[in-house]
Amino acid sequence: MATARPVRGTHDLFGETIRRHRHVIETGRAVSALYGYEEIATPVFEFTEVFLRTLGDTSDVVTKEMYTFEDRGGESLTLRPENTAGVARAAISNGLLQGLPLKFFYAGPMFRYERPQKGRMRQFHQIGIELIGAPEPQGDVEVIAVGAMILERLGVAGHVTLELNTLGDPASRQAYREELVRYLEGYRDRLSEDSLARLGRNPMRILDSKDEGDRQVVEGAPRLEDSLNDASRDFFEAVRDGLDELGLAYRLNPRLVRGLDYYTHTAFEFTTDQLGAQGAVIAGGRYDGLVEEIGGPPTPGVGWAAGVERLALLAGREEVRARPVAIVPIGPAAEKAARLLAAELRSAGIAVELAFKGKPGQRMKRADRAAARVALSLGDDELASGVVKLRDLDSGEEQVLPRSELVRHLAV
Repeated sequence: MATARPVRGTHDLFGETIRRHRHVIETGRAVSALYGYEEIATPVFEFTEVFLRTLGDTSDVVTKEMYTFEDRGGESLTLRPENTAGVARAAISNGLLQGLPLKFFYAGPMFRYERPQKGRMRQFHQIGIELIGAPEPQGDVEVIAVGAMILERLGVAGHVTLELNTLGDPASRQAYREELVRYLEGYRDRLSEDSLARLGRNPMRILDSKDEGDRQVVEGAPRLEDSLNDASRDFFEAVRDGLDELGLAYRLNPRLVRGLDYYTHTAFEFTTDQLGAQGAVIAGGRYDGLVEEIGGPPTPGVGWAAGVERLALLAGREEVRARPVAIVPIGPAAEKAARLLAAELRSAGIAVELAFKGKPGQRMKRADRAAARVALSLGDDELASGVVKLRDLDSGEEQVLPRSELVRHLAV
């Protein structure tokens, strides 16, 4: 029956999967805090106009992938397909732009109607950071450095490549747009239907088209770098110098673009070849026109978003669960003592596995299933002597400790 199955493109998170999921989020949160980013949580749905204005009404996300619905009051609402627009809207709505710069970290579910594939679902999860109100190129360097440290802490830095490009300032971008349109107009008969629709309104998005015919046309297209003015070149050089100072290697990718006009200067992605066709694990860039696009004052911004599912896959199968201590009471008198001991250990921050019932042998099997690191045996003799018998479940070694030394011993 349909009610017993999850909706296509969604999945339940539990066990090892949610532990890895949580590990990615907690790592992102901890690293971002080192750089002064505070957490923000925006609603999972916004007025549809927020995304129409920021994603562009010709983008695949808007035309094919958004979950949009009308509520009972007749308002058009959309489940968020990304979170940068929501964070910018929140900064405007709450009067936060009076205290620039703003540094935000977020984590949560996003929603896009697309073909489910490895590492990408219709309900998926992202972490991300936004630096709002910093026009300096060092802002770009910082957000890239945050992403690099997260990847390093997750143990996946050796499997990714930082790809980097510049989109230039608005003047450079406009000059390039005119050059690109002139070139593409000569190949209208070879462009896909989607690219023809973008030609007049969003031509730079054609550069990252996945259509094979479009890709062949784009191969001969003029390069954006040839349209950069001095100010744009200086900005990009400062970003590259900053990355060099930090020892962050990168590869220039002139085809790495962002289609909408509010994107400026730096575009970057951390990519991998370990997840098939879905290569980007972190994608970001500078969006100096975004806040103004949704009704705020001109305000620079830069940030990135990362797919939690993809990062969890890339991080492999290293165990991230804290291994508990198992308590095995032997005899009725030890049951109450075991419960009190479990409460004491948990209060000290030590995870405890204590079954509600069962013989000692059954409880030891449960301790093995829980991947316990130590089993504590309590029986009449131990209770009378004020000691606990410890067994290391990895080495099999046993020892007897006074009850008063137990917390200090296990906390090491």
